[in-house]
Amino acid sequence: MAKRDTGGLGGKGLDNIFNVNVEKFLDDIQNNAQDAPGRKEIEIPINEIRPNPYQPRKEFEPQALNELADSIRQHGIFTPLLVRKSKISGFDLITGERRLRAAKIAGLETVPAISVDFTDDEMMEISVLENIQREDLNPIEEAAAYESLVKNLGYTQEKLAQRVGKSREYCANMLRLLKLPQTVQKMVTDKKLTMGHVRPLLALKDDDQMYEAARTVLEKKMSVREVEKYIKELSEKPVTKKPVKEKDPMITDLENRLSGKLGTKVGVSGKSLTIHFTDTDDLNRILDILGCIEDEN
Repeated sequence: MAKRDTGGLGGKGLDNIFNVNVEKFLDDIQNNAQDAPGRKEIEIPINEIRPNPYQPRKEFEPQALNELADSIRQHGIFTPLLVRKSKISGFDLITGERRLRAAKIAGLETVPAISVDFTDDEMMEISVLENIQREDLNPIEEAAAYESLVKNLGYTQEKLAQRVGKSREYCANMLRLLKLPQTVQKMVTDKKLTMGHVRPLLALKDDDQMYEAARTVLEKKMSVREVEKYIKELSEKPVTKKPVKEKDPMITDLENRLSGKLGTKVGVSGKSLTIHFTDTDDLNRILDILGCIEDEN
């Protein structure tokens, strides 16, 4: 079988790349590797750049983006974005999403970029590893990034651990975080609870029990050790199940859609709608989504 052309990887296979600092490797392409295969330095209209579908980072701090936008207005973009020619039209972003978002805020119409020939697999692996090496992901984003490598590239947990430079046990524990209900995952994303706080919750029987336990942990400001003791007592307590009336699938679908929209548990029963929140900040966040908070300006 002929060896696949690695294009913008400059002759390095992914096996070699995963043994080096990917952030430095990408910087070398952007700043030094003028002879990298397929490398073209160009100015691209912002509206022709599609976000990287494999970008594991979902949360971008608004204040930091605005500060970067102010810097871009004054000094421009020093480091070009890294892109590839899209199979559809325009370009796919490989790295530089913060710069791209800030450039949009700054009102730029075009941005400097370097076009290289990366495959889908290379884009995915490099996007994940660069963010992990920079420790730029929250635990839920990191877990989702690992899951994308397992699902899309067929990684075993052993290969995943080897690729990201972590132990197999660590990777397995990260992947288990995705079994938590979305409402609890959001508590981690919002930095209200840590990975150590929520991991014991996985010993509980269902999503509702996990969510209620997470609320209790948050309200009582438990330490990780206290959480472990609390969950052990909770899981050992005998559960008396009441007969459950089968819920209308349309109501269940409505609850799921509302929960996804508001980022919290929502219940619809009879003629009542119940929206759960964890504290005043969480309530204000929900009210803001619903447009119930007036702009002070």
